Amino acid sequence: MSNLVLYEVKERVGYITLNRPEKRNALSYQLVSEIKLAFMNAENDNDCKVIVIKGSGEAFCAGADLAYLQQLQTNTFEDNLADSRHLMELFQFIYHSNKVVISEVNGPALAGGCGLASVCDFSFATPDSTFGYTEVKIGFVPAIVMVFLVRKVGEKNAREMLLSGDVFKADQALKYGLINYVVKPEELADNVFNFAQKICKQASAQSLGLVKEMLADIQSMDVSTALEYAAQTNAKARATDDCKRGIAAFLNKEKLSW
Repeated sequence: MSNLVLYEVKERVGYITLNRPEKRNALSYQLVSEIKLAFMNAENDNDCKVIVIKGSGEAFCAGADLAYLQQLQTNTFEDNLADSRHLMELFQFIYHSNKVVISEVNGPALAGGCGLASVCDFSFATPDSTFGYTEVKIGFVPAIVMVFLVRKVGEKNAREMLLSGDVFKADQALKYGLINYVVKPEELADNVFNFAQKICKQASAQSLGLVKEMLADIQSMDVSTALEYAAQTNAKARATDDCKRGIAAFLNKEKLSW
């Protein structure tokens, strides 16, 4: 892995930093490859419990590298399909990660960059951070992120964002349900770290993984199927070491730190 993506762990918080500031961290094939590799490393890192993704410089991620997109116009349909699946796999990996993923948005998060923030479990942003799915304005389609966005914010809000292609600030992103918190620029890093630490200390890793798995799966199920799946997950959770430890600590009135 080159220095396009940086990875470090600080007190069980794994930081994945997009490190292409001269291009506003725009997504190229290589950058997507390295983000995927960093997430795989974080997923398998026992020292990492919560993952934070952020951008270096003045942008979170400005979307796809347009020069790279222009090169793709000479590709065959099969080549473009393979490239599209490359980005799809990244979003899918983040969405299905067993670990909680937080985006720390310090500036523009546009098009594919907005999608990257959208698939995270939580998003923090500064007041002047900007968001938008601008693809329709250049004759493109926000296809892959749409699958996740409708689930996250509902069809009404998704239609407004995707069909207008408008760029909007963090306060509007908060109203849409696209992000969770808006904080001052000088407090962004500390707020994200403290929130990640709270999750690390207060929640079981096994429980977090099962909750995320259920959230991803039940939305495509009918009620009866989802309830049976829930009952089986409930039974499986009771047999985990974390559940046994948690119940014992509760009954013994012991303070538990995960």
